[in-house]
Amino acid sequence: MSTGTEEERLRNKIRADHEKALEEAKEKLKKSRDEIRAEIQTEKNKVAQEMKKKDSKPLPPVPVPNLIGINSEDPTDKDIREKRDKIKEMMKHAWENYRQYGWGHNELKPIARKGHSTNIFGNSQMGATIVDALDTLYIMGLHDEFREGQDWIDKNLDFSVNSEVSVFEVNIRFIGGLLAAYYLSGQEVFKLKAVQLAGKLLPAFNTPTGIPWAMVNLKSGVGRNWGWASAGSSILAEFGTLHMEFVHLSYLTGDPVYYNKVMHIRKLLQKMDRPNGLYPNYLNPRTGRWGQHHTSVGGLGDSFYEYLLKAWLMSDKMDTEARKMYDDAIEAIERHLIRKSNGGLTYIGEWKNGHLERKMGHLTCFAGGMFALGADGSRDDKAGHYLQLGAEIAHTCHESYDRTTLKLGPEAFKFDGGLEAVAVRQNEKYYILRPEVIETYWYMWRFTHDPKYRQWGWEAAQAIDKYCRVSGGFSGVKDVYSSSPAYDDVQQSFFLAETLKYLYLLFSNDDLLPLDNWVFNTEAHPLPVLHLANTTLSGNPAYR
Repeated sequence: MSTGTEEERLRNKIRADHEKALEEAKEKLKKSRDEIRAEIQTEKNKVAQEMKKKDSKPLPPVPVPNLIGINSEDPTDKDIREKRDKIKEMMKHAWENYRQYGWGHNELKPIARKGHSTNIFGNSQMGATIVDALDTLYIMGLHDEFREGQDWIDKNLDFSVNSEVSVFEVNIRFIGGLLAAYYLSGQEVFKLKAVQLAGKLLPAFNTPTGIPWAMVNLKSGVGRNWGWASAGSSILAEFGTLHMEFVHLSYLTGDPVYYNKVMHIRKLLQKMDRPNGLYPNYLNPRTGRWGQHHTSVGGLGDSFYEYLLKAWLMSDKMDTEARKMYDDAIEAIERHLIRKSNGGLTYIGEWKNGHLERKMGHLTCFAGGMFALGADGSRDDKAGHYLQLGAEIAHTCHESYDRTTLKLGPEAFKFDGGLEAVAVRQNEKYYILRPEVIETYWYMWRFTHDPKYRQWGWEAAQAIDKYCRVSGGFSGVKDVYSSSPAYDDVQQSFFLAETLKYLYLLFSNDDLLPLDNWVFNTEAHPLPVLHLANTTLSGNPAYR
């Protein structure tokens, strides 16, 4: 069938649906309030019954991919071993305080010593820290703590709550965390919970274009977008950061629905015109048109590019379409966004309405690791070039840490005039336990074994332990240029999922979660490479 007639058919269907909806609305308006209430209740019950039926379906047995490097010998170097033990001690401090004061809540307020939550998790207690920390506990060998977490998840993690959550955050933290815990431990409960939750996210894709809403109510399935995003747009880094988890969901369930959703997004993006070859950060899910022409490798854009590269890696380098999209995007980013400052620091700016803003966010610092990870397999023998670019970004981000009083990096830093790699605005001087700089140190260490990356990582670990540690856990600080900064009183779940995991891996041997066998999602949850050629996937209907 030609695309023309296909589009025509779709248009007619949409029109018919629209008219039907109008008719139904007219009918509804004639009915009394009680009648409507009764009808809603009936519908609700029907949906609940359907859900029960769905939830209880056992999953098909799937061959588990060949898992390599779940355990590793201790480092032989005593100094490295002691540093790694210190990181593990920090993890225990964060976990034990969360368990004592915030158990079951999404996060911990370490100073007030009580639970904390933000709007990304809706209004319910979903134990985000537990789910996010599981794989870190596992690879650190903290198996008692892991079992406590598993037990809570088994008994208390419930997704049928009337709560509006961020599709992106729930995907990377919860689905990613549960899948990683499943692959590492082999415990079925994690797989079942991941699949259950994924079913609750699917209604977010019910938009005219198939680009999902930013938020979805887990109970009603109603979706909407963030009020602040450009004219009701969805965000590139949100709808573009589902691929890894959704491919694994299709693999584990044999149901192609997840795979199809993310491939549909990719196809749509491929067809669209890109200003200067760059992907804007905003896309309207109703019209399928770009919002404001802002482009960024920091927040709002970052993990979209990361997941193009990682889709290729995760497919055992068979998904060449993803690799091509990555290469094209990186070329445009290099042409338009990457610059050298007067002081010789390579930085990645942000494109806003036709001009480059000379400012880089802490979130953007992950890109050093991404360039290094993507070096092998890049076009025109440019592997050396991209490894060098990764090293330059790592150096710039280290400078942003080194030029502060606390030796912890600010949220964003400028390259204007005399000031370089320094935050100017008060609301950009905070450090909230973010992992991106340490993540880049770890990737650079794996690819170069230059000892400075371990040294820089250790500097950051010491600064976190000195300035962010409180008796009730770890807290972010509001000003990295002040010698006695105020605390923000939040122990972020990603501190346990990412920051401490990357530090631990930085002081571990390379055979712990080797990068040829594992791909880390954007919340540092390791997922195994799926070898398409071997029987594990070709026997799976989702991949035929």
